[in-house]
Amino acid sequence: MFASIDLGIVHLGFFCVAVLLLNLTPGPDTAFIVGQSVAHGRRAGLMSVLGISAGCVVHTLAIALGLSALLAASTNAFLVVKLVGAAYLVYLGTRMIIATLRRGRLVALDASGPDHPLPAPRRRSGRRTFMQGFLTNVTNPKVVLFFLSLFPQFVSSDSAHKGLAFAVLGAVLIVISTIYNGAVAWVAGSITKRMKSAPRVQAWLERSVGAMFIALGARIALTDR
Repeated sequence: MFASIDLGIVHLGFFCVAVLLLNLTPGPDTAFIVGQSVAHGRRAGLMSVLGISAGCVVHTLAIALGLSALLAASTNAFLVVKLVGAAYLVYLGTRMIIATLRRGRLVALDASGPDHPLPAPRRRSGRRTFMQGFLTNVTNPKVVLFFLSLFPQFVSSDSAHKGLAFAVLGAVLIVISTIYNGAVAWVAGSITKRMKSAPRVQAWLERSVGAMFIALGARIALTDR
């Protein structure tokens, strides 16, 4: 059906390279995937990847329908999204650090004697991880600006189907990002499995990721568009 439609997409190869370079640049999405993989293993990391990809679907639909441009044009609306996204990142980072500190105290109690057995860790909810990844991506204002600044560069100005062209580019971005992020989650989860015998190293790595979340949230809150 779409074969006969000229979408006006140009330099698709360069677009794929740009998307890959975006994924190689550390940001909230990468930090969340690594954090979940380190803290809860491969399954949690892969669920976070799916949540982030679902967030990219929302951004793709928004730019295809022209909603992203309206959001960027409204100073107040963009400010709200920016502050909500920053607060959410700070919240996630703080929770991650607190969780490692609490787990460290439990380990200390367990080591003090048999009267303080260490409780079995609860399994991470896949749905919860998915939603957190989704919100991390959707509330990131830099993703909105990335879509707005990059996508029009690869669609001809005289295209009669710009919305459909943006949707196709979004699909390409989602495929590339999902593959790359999935590899990141798999590698981070594999490293975590090997660190089971070194809980202190794992705890400090989790705290570092949590601190990165807080720093990214502060950066987003304090920077201009």
